[in-house]
Amino acid sequence: MIILHIARREEWETAVTLGQYMADSLETEGFIHCSTVEQVLMPANALFRGQTDLLLLCIDPARLTAPLVYEDCYETGVQFPHIYGALNVTAVQRVLEFPPQADGSFILPPYFT
Repeated sequence: MIILHIARREEWETAVTLGQYMADSLETEGFIHCSTVEQVLMPANALFRGQTDLLLLCIDPARLTAPLVYEDCYETGVQFPHIYGALNVTAVQRVLEFPPQADGSFILPPYFT
């Protein structure tokens, strides 16, 4: 099983050189937002619509060095995975391009279909 995180290309490239990824939400909310494969299109289309510099980080939870907690932070009844600390780049098993469609919405990359 993998979890996914939507990252901006430049932030991921920086993380690779540092050995860890620190999303803005880690400072503002205390964790890094992630999704399951089944969940990822919901935040992608709600929060990143039309953005062209995105990647999907495919994360192996067993390789995380920070705690992973599933919780409902938006009172939707859906449990999302959150990483409570920096994401060690060694936990990222694959990085996929995540371009929007012509209308700005997202679909799962062919890797998942």
